[in-house]
Amino acid sequence: MIGVDMEDGRNILMRIGKKLLRLIVVILAVTTLTFLIIDILPGDAAYDIAGQNATLEDVGAIREELGLNRSLVVRYTDWLSNVLRGDFGKSYRTEEEVLSAIVSRLPVTIELMILSQVFALLLAIPAGIVCAHKADTGVDKSLSAWAFAMMSVPVFVMSIVLIYVFALKLRWLPATGYAPMSDGLWANLRFFILPATSIALVEWVPLMRVLRSDMISTLREDFILMARAKGLPVFHVLFGHALRPSSLTLITILGIQVGHLIGGALIVEIIFALPGVGRLFIGAIFGRDSNMIQGCILVTTIGYLGVNFVVDILYSILDPRIRAEKAVG
Repeated sequence: MIGVDMEDGRNILMRIGKKLLRLIVVILAVTTLTFLIIDILPGDAAYDIAGQNATLEDVGAIREELGLNRSLVVRYTDWLSNVLRGDFGKSYRTEEEVLSAIVSRLPVTIELMILSQVFALLLAIPAGIVCAHKADTGVDKSLSAWAFAMMSVPVFVMSIVLIYVFALKLRWLPATGYAPMSDGLWANLRFFILPATSIALVEWVPLMRVLRSDMISTLREDFILMARAKGLPVFHVLFGHALRPSSLTLITILGIQVGHLIGGALIVEIIFALPGVGRLFIGAIFGRDSNMIQGCILVTTIGYLGVNFVVDILYSILDPRIRAEKAVG
């Protein structure tokens, strides 16, 4: 038994090692591609920094100071070696440390993404369970039609509609602004409700459809028939017995949706004037601030890949059948 446990542990470590190696390869590929795209974009960051009245000598001096006159390979190698030492460089525009700028704004973006996902799950789980329980009925078809209609609305349109209704007309919530958590929980959350809801109203639909499909299959399993035969309440059967084994694909979609949440955050932070990484990233793009762009993309990539890595590990925790398959294998 001990030998089997040790062998299983080695297999798990090997799988984790392979996944980590793939993550490193993806990160290198993304940063290399980003560096190349920034380099071939029209314009020159040195001209933007020097200003319209600068001479060619001024521009050349700035290029020399920033190292922009060196080859792409040399600049990327230097940047990568500095990043490995924890030095992300400085912003060309503000002279602010890139890592410090990102870290200071990261809590805003993380809170927005978490609240958006929570709101989406609060919509998706009950709706998916109801649709599965009432499959192919009028309730199922009505909820599905409404869900697809919501998914067809872009995030920026949803944001504008919510601002018009709840901020301008009803005056329940602020349209723009931000308050840190130190000002109080409600003072902080009231600025996130509309932005998070804007993203959630678009992102909940795939979650609901996946859960509905998996739960329909689960409700046909023998252990569900046994639970119903015992006379257990419908609520207990659906939430206590059917939901957990039906959530495996849902967890997968949650990991994949991190990319959608990041894209939504870029737009929503601009509309609602939230001081997050998305707003910082957009400003860096317009200012051709390559160090800030690279830093934002690197942190975003690591975060996205990290979440999906955790999702892979959660498979075996969520479904005991997977643990049994691994033990047999």
